[in-house]
Parts: sequence; C-alpha cells; structure tokens
Amino acid sequence: MRARRIASVTVAALVALTGAACTASEPAPSGPAAASAEASRAYGATLNAAEFAASLDTPGVVVLDVRTPAEYAAGHLEGAVPADINGDFDAAVAGLDRGAPYAVYCRSGNRSAAAIEAMRQLGFVDAWHLGGGIGAWQAAGKDVVTG
Repeated sequence: MRARRIASVTVAALVALTGAACTASEPAPSGPAAASAEASRAYGATLNAAEFAASLDTPGVVVLDVRTPAEYAAGHLEGAVPADINGDFDAAVAGLDRGAPYAVYCRSGNRSAAAIEAMRQLGFVDAWHLGGGIGAWQAAGKDVVTG
C-alpha cells in the first residue's frame, strides 16, 4: 500500500511539473538589443543616436522636428515634419494621426521631451525622443539635410 501511495504522489508531481513546463512562456530576451527594442517602443523614452536611428525603421514612424523654422532650415533629419514646440504646436500636430509612432527630436533633447509630453496630453499614444538632440545625431556621424 505504501509503495502505491508513493507511486501516486510521484505521478501527481510529474504531471504537475509537466503541465507547468508546457505552460511556461519562453524567457524574455535580454541584453542590450532587447533593452533597446523595448526602450524604442516605450512612450516618452529617451534614445541615444544609434537607438533613435534604429527606431526610424519602425513601420509608419513619423519623424517630428520640434525646433524653430530657422533651425529646421539649417539642417534636419530627412523626411522630418516641422512642428515648432515654441510656436502653435497644437495646430502643427492637429492633423497628425494620434495612433502613429513618432520619433521626435530638437537641438538638445529638452524641447523634444516637452513635445512628447504635450503630445501625450493631446492623445498621442506612441512617441519617443532623441537624447542630446540633433547635436548628438551629428556627433554620431548621422546625416542631416538642409532647406
């Protein structure tokens, strides 16, 4: 009788362990690549130039330059949409899709941080910004266009 009870307990334990193993999810990726990918998708994340450049491959991403028109004309990221945070920012972003992903930058990172907070209040749901701004972008050897 004792052997039968031990066998039953052993079988029950194996069934429980097998079930747990079958329902356990894969471990989350770790390391710099996973952290970078996750950071690029977090609302309000501050990305370095390399992370920001990689985030530009996000499907449907809109690059938003929140500097003044003069700063924009002096050099901006290719395809960037101008939306001066110190001008009529609400009007500048009024026609933009609130659900699209936005990669936002300015000169140093301060205005872009303010812009993504303003965007959050306006109902935007997916935005991050370039830490160090366009200065960090250029220091990393990335291209800008003028005009």
